[in-house]
Amino acid sequence: MLTPEQMLAAHKANLETLFGLTNKAFEGVEKLVELNMQVAKTALGEAAETATAAMSVKDAQELIALQTSMLQPVAEKAAAYSRHVYDIAAATSAEVTKVAESQMADAQKKFMSVVDTAAKNAPAGSENAVALVKSAVAAANNAFESVHKAAKQAADVAEANLTALTNTAVKAASTTATKAKRAAA
Repeated sequence: MLTPEQMLAAHKANLETLFGLTNKAFEGVEKLVELNMQVAKTALGEAAETATAAMSVKDAQELIALQTSMLQPVAEKAAAYSRHVYDIAAATSAEVTKVAESQMADAQKKFMSVVDTAAKNAPAGSENAVALVKSAVAAANNAFESVHKAAKQAADVAEANLTALTNTAVKAASTTATKAKRAAA
């Protein structure tokens, strides 16, 4: 049976965890807003430069050259933006996962303590039931670890795929820009 002090301490710890996670989520959103503001400001400046350059174009060949020169940097910037968004999301997720794992480990310790206390106070002849409960808890812990490892592997594969896709898009844009320059010449 939990004492009122233990219950109060548990509620206080849960509130601290909740506010800590909320702060981490807001930090992630704040980083995304900063990134988007930076991208918008840069895009606005580049749009002004491009408009000015387009107004000074004298023939179709110069226009094609201007468009071609913009193609690769746009792809690279889009790839960099995607990577920044992914990094922010991954960092925020890692913080939340760290807290969740800590809470889970603490809950597992407390539960095992309750099971051990119950086992010590169990009537004679209930050793099999206690062993069954301990075995079930161990199996649940192993299942949690397996799911965690699978999720980590899936995240690693997703990151590798994102990197490969980004590199492919940038290379394709570079190749297209090179071909367009040759065609314009």
